[in-house]
Amino acid sequence: MRKVCLALILLGSGLCQAQRDTVIVRPAPIDDVLTNPGMGIETFQRFNGQATNPPLEWSEVGPVTKLAQATTKPDFPDTTIAYLRWYWNALEPQQGRFRWDIIDLALAEARAHAQTLAIRLMPYSNKDPLPEWYQRSGARRANKPSDKDGAIWQPDFADPLYLKYWGEVVAEAGKRYDGNPYLDSVDISSVGYWGEGWSPYMPAFSVQKAMIDIWFDAFPHTTLLMNFDEQQALTYGTSRGAGWRLDCLGDLRVKSNDPYFEPEMLDVYPQQVVRAGIQDVWQRRPVSLEVCGTVSEWQRDHFDVNYILEQALRWHVTSVNLKSSPIPDDWKPEFENFQKKLGYRFLLRRLEYAKAAVPGSMMPIHMWWLNAGVAPAYMNYPLAIELRSANDSAVINLPVDVRKWLPGDAVFDGSVYVPETLSVGVYTLRVAMLDPRSGKPAVRFAITGRDSDGWYNEGQIRVTSLDHGD
Repeated sequence: MRKVCLALILLGSGLCQAQRDTVIVRPAPIDDVLTNPGMGIETFQRFNGQATNPPLEWSEVGPVTKLAQATTKPDFPDTTIAYLRWYWNALEPQQGRFRWDIIDLALAEARAHAQTLAIRLMPYSNKDPLPEWYQRSGARRANKPSDKDGAIWQPDFADPLYLKYWGEVVAEAGKRYDGNPYLDSVDISSVGYWGEGWSPYMPAFSVQKAMIDIWFDAFPHTTLLMNFDEQQALTYGTSRGAGWRLDCLGDLRVKSNDPYFEPEMLDVYPQQVVRAGIQDVWQRRPVSLEVCGTVSEWQRDHFDVNYILEQALRWHVTSVNLKSSPIPDDWKPEFENFQKKLGYRFLLRRLEYAKAAVPGSMMPIHMWWLNAGVAPAYMNYPLAIELRSANDSAVINLPVDVRKWLPGDAVFDGSVYVPETLSVGVYTLRVAMLDPRSGKPAVRFAITGRDSDGWYNEGQIRVTSLDHGD
């Protein structure tokens, strides 16, 4: 071996030096479904551990009181995002008197269930009317009681009073919740049933634009998601920095007699992504999808689950609302495979670090990571190493922005400062991505070695003084 090393040294190779002075770790990958923050399957109108909906039913009315836990663990994936939405008539039943306690409770419940909260504020629907005070405010109505849709008081979206009063709801919500670290995202919602952005009474684009702008004014520090239905509005909202969402994932009908409900998966959605120019939005902002009906309806209608899930992955999906409806047993393998790919999925492939380090000096470290998911992380989880002994410890952040780790390989070649306060001794070297709110490990990796506190144990390192040999 001495002769081999001598020959390599003469040839200029650093192999033997690396073998003597560094530790190389290649963590073993795992194939588990990972429950990670800011991604995955969402609960809908409820939180982790609460009863699921029946297979073919759900409610669009968001909860206004605390919900009970299920007596047994529901047959539904664990999730880190709770998606809730409420109508205007619940949030402002009297003009100027807002029920922010409803959203406050939802934020508290999400935190209690280890989730963040994604929300939509909705003006009205085909079953849930605008607030009575608004209908009596002198605002213009777009239809007559005798019209086919006359049972619902349809607003004239071009009426300045609509922008004024709905804009006040949005502005007040922004004052109270923008930048809340436990608010995952907010849907841009102003026009039409459920605020989805379509209506038989669509206003001119200049009006639509104003109704999109109020959300950016109100929530400059919170992720916004643009609803999908109007192509020009979709292009504009995403160009201003929103991600996007659609609400009929899985609609594999081949024909329709309804001009407002054309076949989505085979006609509207794939082409509109291209026509709206939003193919690369996922690189900066999340894509969130909602199932059409429920997954059980897909099965009832003999839809191709593999086609649906593969298309979602082609759109680089990060989160999916399944309406908190159960996944059919014989489709669970397909959904588990899907969950292993959506969002981000980080594997540490190779780690190299010095066998010994000196307090108060720089230590080289090299990492090769793989993002095996279809999207980046949209929160910058600090990548850190920890040196820990029985008597001492230090957490050292690496100068890395994991939001830039698109699917594929990522490499860090650099050095970190070893705190001068560390005492001499043998330390365990551990790796984690941290929650920026708490400083604790937040992200599960697709590798072995996870300790009970969330750090990943990757070997040992000796901290030594300058005058002490390794």
